[in-house]
Amino acid sequence: MIDRVMNNPLDKPLDDAALVLFSGGQDSATCLAWVLSRFARVETVGFDYGQRHAIELECRSTLIERFKAIKPEWKARLGEAHTLAIPTLAEISDTALTRDIAIEMDKGGLPNTFVPGRNLLFLTLAAALGYRRGIRHIVGGMCETDYSGYPDCRDETIKSLNVAINQGMGRDFELHTPLMWRDKGETWALAHELGGDALVDLIVQHSHTCYLGERGALHDWGYGCGECPACRLRAAGWAKYKTA
Repeated sequence: MIDRVMNNPLDKPLDDAALVLFSGGQDSATCLAWVLSRFARVETVGFDYGQRHAIELECRSTLIERFKAIKPEWKARLGEAHTLAIPTLAEISDTALTRDIAIEMDKGGLPNTFVPGRNLLFLTLAAALGYRRGIRHIVGGMCETDYSGYPDCRDETIKSLNVAINQGMGRDFELHTPLMWRDKGETWALAHELGGDALVDLIVQHSHTCYLGERGALHDWGYGCGECPACRLRAAGWAKYKTA
């Protein structure tokens, strides 16, 4: 398992350090490469919230170790990996990501994979961890281009939360969402731009996106059931990337 490290090495945040929300999926892996290409000190944080696809948590350590082999400078920049447990989120959520129920649309027009408050909590907790670790740059893979309509993935939401976090913590945090205006095909292309075939192959073989936690069949685009919204988005993006 990835270690939990909560010590505070710095009183003043450094501008060359970043903390990445790292789930073990395609988007967060691409964001990690984006950050490693820009910041001298990089830490990651993942969240155990009782998700059905908790297999993603197990993928992270393999991804991190293999990231180090892609570029020597990435190995030098990778720092602590953190895991925060927030089981309360599953306890108060009745969703297809936290319950063994079929994925479908709810009465409000959103898929029942939407976990209310998830990204709001993730980013707030990441900022609190960044406060302790002397890190002001927080990076997440939220996107409102190819997405399921989740309101906490929208650019307006992230910008509003950034203001609230800065006011509530008295620090100048900056929330980065490098995938916000990229579709999934462009996200695959960005991964190739950052790490070449080695990174694309790593994401295909060792990241996890499927909401059902399916790791049985390896498709061209990676493991997954092939039917859930996450798999369909990833597969469609892969097809666009390969034909571009």
